[in-house]
Amino acid sequence: MPRDLPIGNGKVLINFDNDYCMRDVYYPHVGQENQTIGHPQKFGVWADGKFAWMGSGWNIRKNYLKECLVTDVICRNDDLGLELRIHDVVDYHLDIYMKEVHVRNLTNNQRKVRLFAHHDFHIYEHEVGDTAFFDPNTQSVIHYKKNRWFLTKSAGTQKYGVDMWSIGNKEIANCEGTWRDSEDGDLGRNGIAQGSVDSTIAAELNVPPNSEEVAHFWMCFGSTYEQVSELDKVVTEKKPSYFVPHNQNYWRLWVNADHLDFLGLSPKVAELYKRSLLVVRTQVDNEGAIIAANDHDITQFARDTYSYMWPRDGALVAYSMTKAGYRDVPQRFFQFCADVIRDEGYLLHKFNPDKSLASSWHPWIRDGKAELPIQEDETALVLWSMWQHFRKFRHIEVMRPLLGFLFKAGDFLVKYRDPETKLPMASYDLWEERYGVHLFTVCSVIAGLNGAAGFAYALGELEKHRIYKEAAEEVQQAMIQHLWSEKDKRFCRMATRTKDGYQLDMTIDAAMSAIYMFADLPPHDPKVKATMTAIRDRLTIKTDVGGVARYENDYYHQISQDVGNVPGNPWFICTMWMAGYDIAAARGQNDLREAARILEWVADHALESGVLAEQVHPYSNAPLSVSPLTWSHATFITVVLEFVEKQRALMSENVFAHTITPV
Repeated sequence: MPRDLPIGNGKVLINFDNDYCMRDVYYPHVGQENQTIGHPQKFGVWADGKFAWMGSGWNIRKNYLKECLVTDVICRNDDLGLELRIHDVVDYHLDIYMKEVHVRNLTNNQRKVRLFAHHDFHIYEHEVGDTAFFDPNTQSVIHYKKNRWFLTKSAGTQKYGVDMWSIGNKEIANCEGTWRDSEDGDLGRNGIAQGSVDSTIAAELNVPPNSEEVAHFWMCFGSTYEQVSELDKVVTEKKPSYFVPHNQNYWRLWVNADHLDFLGLSPKVAELYKRSLLVVRTQVDNEGAIIAANDHDITQFARDTYSYMWPRDGALVAYSMTKAGYRDVPQRFFQFCADVIRDEGYLLHKFNPDKSLASSWHPWIRDGKAELPIQEDETALVLWSMWQHFRKFRHIEVMRPLLGFLFKAGDFLVKYRDPETKLPMASYDLWEERYGVHLFTVCSVIAGLNGAAGFAYALGELEKHRIYKEAAEEVQQAMIQHLWSEKDKRFCRMATRTKDGYQLDMTIDAAMSAIYMFADLPPHDPKVKATMTAIRDRLTIKTDVGGVARYENDYYHQISQDVGNVPGNPWFICTMWMAGYDIAAARGQNDLREAARILEWVADHALESGVLAEQVHPYSNAPLSVSPLTWSHATFITVVLEFVEKQRALMSENVFAHTITPV
């Protein structure tokens, strides 16, 4: 189920699903230690003897308040005669989650309404040895295990603090959990439970006819009792009503750090651009890891998650934030990479947010011989992204600690090449499915070497500059010589080394778009144009949904075997690569129309909240795979900025042309 509403502060990340259930609670890292392991945390309402859990029976509209990381969820239940407007926020500075619930009575009667918040923690991602207890000092229910403490509390019309609670066992001896205790509108008030435990707390409101009252629920995160109780004191002193406007102001300042004229793009594209910046920020850990996605439901497909730092994804996300004018996110990411690079100069497959090595399926041995279990584009693109960041901000003091990474990685890209052909040696592709020499990787290596050369020249390392620049040129020439198919009149997806040269895989793959993005070739080069035309012709989805597939007959979450019309599911990033090419190739403002249409397509196919999944269903447009995918949002940011830059340049050229005095 997609995660429609992520909120967070770089240390705490909370996700809500399509039924507006809290599903993921990550702490103390974004993407590491999902304290609920994806189990729904139920929220229910009781009034006049009737009870309803959020989900079926409710009409739910899920969105955010404008330009901030505060939810704006409208929930209406005609059977209960109630409408709830709810704002959820994780404080940008303090590890406090606040839920503000405005309850509107739709009847002509005075009513007592009770709200119930259920918490199904699996602390440290398992249920063994958890404890939950009612704490009379803070008037809260606290869950803890070792160094993870979670204080939960509520405030209604008359009571500040929990006056109704239930604590018990779950998932053992046929115990469903304390949420069942809520459905009669009352709770048992058991004082403590250990092992596999859950809890439910309530807040009571007296709501006049056709009027509204406000309740609050909050959660404090810490590593000790003292930490969470001190945070609860902050809530008491500032009042729960402080947190929504306080965070609205912060995030509106953050997302509007630079004024951007969208130059003809529609308001919904502009709105999604800002939402994408905010969503990206929720997926970034404060210690530098840019996480691919945090949607625990993907474990049902692969028994693993996307909650890792892939250097490639991170490099491209960092680039988007650089282009948007943000320094901190890219700089912390680059430092993360500098801390985990191998002495030999390459980055491994993926990492956990605490910089430990993550799970991998890349072997260290092939055909009885040792091999590097890497995707070389991941090392190369970090170098490229780092150079783009320096070019924009020219902040040498920030880059100085990263110079070790620069020369290690640059030297590795030079050495890790076929001594005869000069192409990079084989590694795994960006989709993590094939082993060989991939066009995407080759183009990335060209970009990485050019980035290293730029750094070397700026630092006066002229010999290094020469080595890196010559290597980039050699790789580019080798790419044209060995990866171009004269028969098919386009570049290949992948090449496999043989005794006599290379065997080419001519499957159409959207990743071949790297030929215009990274290969240092002009967009109107006939070989570039032919390759991009083939991608567009063969991978465009011929249904009402539209979009561009990843590659021909893509098996991942495959919906249709009608490969001629649906070569694969539409991917947001692949579709936007087409827009990026149109922008790069545009010679006049009319040439930007298709790119603008694609940006509109993305906005039209996002979730109501503005969240972008990895893929969408080719017939129904339902989100597929993880949601949100950080890379999808980053690509949208990048393409919007590329559009604006090209539009501005073309407008300037047009003005200049009309101001030249004829000779």
